[in-house]
Amino acid sequence: MQNNKIVVALGRNCFGETFPEQKKNVKKAAVAIADIVEAKYDVIITHSNGAQVGMLQTAMTEFSRLDPKYTVAPVSLCGALSQGYIGYDLQNAIRTELLNRGIYKTVSTIITQVKVDPFDKAFNSPTKVIGRVMSKEDADLEEEKGNYVVKEGDGYRRIVASPKPIDIYEIDAIKTLSDAGQVVIAAGGGGIPVLEQGTTLKGASAIIEKDFTAAKLADMLGASKLLFLTEVENLTIHQGTPEEAPLKTITAKEALELTRADHFDAITTQPKMEAAISFVTAAPERTAIITHVDKTIEGIKERTGTIIKS
Repeated sequence: MQNNKIVVALGRNCFGETFPEQKKNVKKAAVAIADIVEAKYDVIITHSNGAQVGMLQTAMTEFSRLDPKYTVAPVSLCGALSQGYIGYDLQNAIRTELLNRGIYKTVSTIITQVKVDPFDKAFNSPTKVIGRVMSKEDADLEEEKGNYVVKEGDGYRRIVASPKPIDIYEIDAIKTLSDAGQVVIAAGGGGIPVLEQGTTLKGASAIIEKDFTAAKLADMLGASKLLFLTEVENLTIHQGTPEEAPLKTITAKEALELTRADHFDAITTQPKMEAAISFVTAAPERTAIITHVDKTIEGIKERTGTIIKS
C-alpha cells in the first residue's frame, strides 16, 4: 500500500510580519496545501512563527510596563499564542480553498508541546534573537533576571536557546486526526518547548528550530515525504561565485558532505539540510524536498526543487 503521508513545513514567507500580511499570505499557502490534497496526499502542516512569537513577546512586555500588575509573558506562552492565531488563519484559509474546490475535509490545529532535554548544551549557548530592541538599562535588567541579551545595532535584544526536539506529546492525537482524513496543523514554530517535571510539563525559555521539529514530526508519523516550502525554488552552492549552481537531486550522503563544507547559511538553510538528512536516513524510501511555495506540485513530482533521497 502506497504511503501518501506528507509533512509540509511552511516558511516565514507564507505569513509576513503583520496581521494583514498574514491574512494575505496564508491564502497563497492554502492554494499550495489544497493542491497537495487534490494530489491525494494526507497532509500534516507545520510552520514558522519567528516574526509572530517576537511580536507577541514584545506586545506582552510593553503591556506589563504599562500596567505593573501584569507580568511579562514567558517565551513558551508566546509560542502557544502564536500557534493558536497562526493556526486560526491557516485553517480557515485552507478550509475555504478546499470548499471552493468541492473538497470537504476538516482542518484542525493542535496546540503542540515538544519535549526538550534540560541538559541540552543549547541552553548554555543561546542563539535565537527574540522580541523588542532594548536600551542598555533594560538589557541590564534582563541580565539581572538571568536572561541572555546581545547587542544589535544601537540597542540590545534578548536571545534564547534553541534545543533539539526529543518527543512530541500530542503525536497520537495528530496521527488519529490525520488517519481520519483531516488536514492537521501541528508543532507550529517548532512546538512549545517543555521540560518534564514528574507528571508536569513546564515551559522552557527556548525556541526549538522548526525544521528539526518538522523532521521529528514526519519521522514519528511515518511520512514518506517532508516538504519545506521556502522563498527559493532550489538551494544553491558556491553563491556569489562563477561556480554558483542550483542543487537538484542529491543523496543524503552528498547533502551531508555539503553541510560539512559550510555551503549553507547557519540560520536559514543549514537547519533544513540537517533536518532533511535526519528524516531520509531514518527509514527507507523517504524523500525530502525544498522548494518555493509556488512550485509545490512540481516539487512533489521531483520536477524542481532540491530533492534529498537516502
